[in-house]
Amino acid sequence: MDDIVKAALLKWPNVPHCTGWLALDGRGDWYMRDDRTQAAGPFPQSKGSCIRHDRLRSFIERNYEADADGCWFFQNGPQRVYVELEAAPWILGVQRLDSGWVLQTHCGDPFGPVEAAWLDDRGRLFLAGRQGLGLVRSADMDCAADAVLAGLWQPQDCGFEELPQRYGYRLSPQSRQRDGVSSQRLATGTP
Repeated sequence: MDDIVKAALLKWPNVPHCTGWLALDGRGDWYMRDDRTQAAGPFPQSKGSCIRHDRLRSFIERNYEADADGCWFFQNGPQRVYVELEAAPWILGVQRLDSGWVLQTHCGDPFGPVEAAWLDDRGRLFLAGRQGLGLVRSADMDCAADAVLAGLWQPQDCGFEELPQRYGYRLSPQSRQRDGVSSQRLATGTP
């Protein structure tokens, strides 16, 4: 987390959380979701505006974390902005180098070692490691298929709906309201 973000948290510790305004799709792209986008439907049915500004993306990615309930967020100064996830908290790029295969998260960090591999009911490849669960980007599936054929990973079948529970994350932070899990946002009485 950036030092400036830590300082803002100390200065303004009681800023209400924000939900529904930021999302991460299965390609590792961030989306801003204004009121109109949210009213048009849930993510990813209604995506919003893709964030293209490199410095903003970098700031979001440096300050991207999970809370104790498995909800992922971007700490924007003193405000926690919860993220709607299309598939998993991490979107993975796969590259083959002379030394083998390298995995990198959408945030640019190394991912691995891989502890488990899963194919969901849509044929998407998910990899689990110490950081949690990541979805392999569709653009990198050829390279990932080579790793599977080489015996590096041995994917097991798993229904997509099982993965969030198995790996302790929520696709939508708003689901904890439906599940009866309290949050600071609810406790403060903010809408």
